[in-house]
Amino acid sequence: MPLTTTPNLARPDEFYQALIEVHAGLDRAQSEALNARLVLLLANHVGDAEVLVQALQAARSSFDSGSET
Repeated sequence: MPLTTTPNLARPDEFYQALIEVHAGLDRAQSEALNARLVLLLANHVGDAEVLVQALQAARSSFDSGSET
């Protein structure tokens, strides 16, 4: 199964707001730990190692090409 990279999130603005709010009051270390836990929870939900490796590669490639998006 290929990684979905086209917009696929229902109500993305609401999700973004919730993501910002969940970080409220946390220091940098706590915020980074929260992000790590979120990644692991979502990886477990996806459950497909091939798709997860594609996601890792796609996320890393944005840094390798010099554009951090």
